[in-house]
Amino acid sequence: MDGYLGVIVIVAVVALLVIGGLFLYFRPGRKAPPPVLPPEAPALPEEEEKRPAAAGEEGEGATTTLPPPVKPAEPVVVEPEIEVPPPSAGRMVRLRSRLARSQSTLGRGLLELLSRDRLDDDVWDEIEESLITADVGVAPTQAVVEELRTRVKVLGSRTHDEVRGLLREQLLAQINPDLDRTLRVSPHGERPAVVLVVGVNGTGKTTTTGKLARSLIGDGRKVVLGAADTFRAAAADQLQTWGERVGADTVRGPEGGDPASVAFDAVARGIEEKVDVVIVDTAGRLHTKTGLMDELGKVKRVIEKKATVDEVLLVLDATTGQNGMRQAQVFAEAVNITGIALTKLDGTAKGGIVISVQRELGVPVKLVGLGEGPDDLAPFDPEVFVDAILGD
Repeated sequence: MDGYLGVIVIVAVVALLVIGGLFLYFRPGRKAPPPVLPPEAPALPEEEEKRPAAAGEEGEGATTTLPPPVKPAEPVVVEPEIEVPPPSAGRMVRLRSRLARSQSTLGRGLLELLSRDRLDDDVWDEIEESLITADVGVAPTQAVVEELRTRVKVLGSRTHDEVRGLLREQLLAQINPDLDRTLRVSPHGERPAVVLVVGVNGTGKTTTTGKLARSLIGDGRKVVLGAADTFRAAAADQLQTWGERVGADTVRGPEGGDPASVAFDAVARGIEEKVDVVIVDTAGRLHTKTGLMDELGKVKRVIEKKATVDEVLLVLDATTGQNGMRQAQVFAEAVNITGIALTKLDGTAKGGIVISVQRELGVPVKLVGLGEGPDDLAPFDPEVFVDAILGD
């Protein structure tokens, strides 16, 4: 009996222990066990960035190290290539064929008329008409015809070579090869020579200015350009482009600004840079506008406060004929023109304009434009001109 009671006691004690343990484990207010955390990932460096995992990468939130950002390269400024123009000497000889193509009709016609067996009044009238049609002018034509009639009577019979020689002599006499056609572009000590370029709109004035700069640089001179045509921004842009091609600085002002101020600044730049020549391109002026002509005189006076104006070149379109003569006369009244640049002489121009414009103004043709190319501006050579007209 005692053994039976002992077993009961043992069982009861075990049961109480089990019930007590369960009560302690599930009692209200008991704290939940801490969660089991995965291993901590290593910290990323500051320059590393997190990106989504790419296809084929394992794990969520995969990381990669990106290279530091690359600064964009500075834009490369390509300096325009500086051209080396050919010298001015011999240009008209090289361009003679262009003159011959455009002017030889006059020469052939005159030679054919003068070579006839019988030169009556009708033939002389035709000769006179040919010269006037070529824009030689009435007075020079009459002088040429009168002298030819006298010489033909003295000669009697005439060969082709004799007729050509007579005509060449008379045309040269009217063009006057003894006129000084030298461009005055030599500096005065530390002061540069100044060339003022004037003319009516559409004559090729700005282009002539750029070509003249090329010619002078080809002769070894240093040049500064003044874009005093402030009424047309395109004119200043065009002149600057001409200058950049040959390494010449261009002084320009605001659109609509004072042309005299730009001209003054250009001369000041020329003195500062110790250049040989300053070429000032003025606005193309309608010769009927008195106010604009007065302004042209002002430009010249303002320049003369700083330096001497050595040349005033009047640019004329040779194809305008006698209308160009009227323009020339008005400009001559506004400024003291020292020389003429005839443009487009290689085209449909009537070469007699060379004779008439010199006779009316008393100043020589110094430059002629014989094409559209940058180096087609040439110093005028009377003998080459006449020979091109008459042909070989």
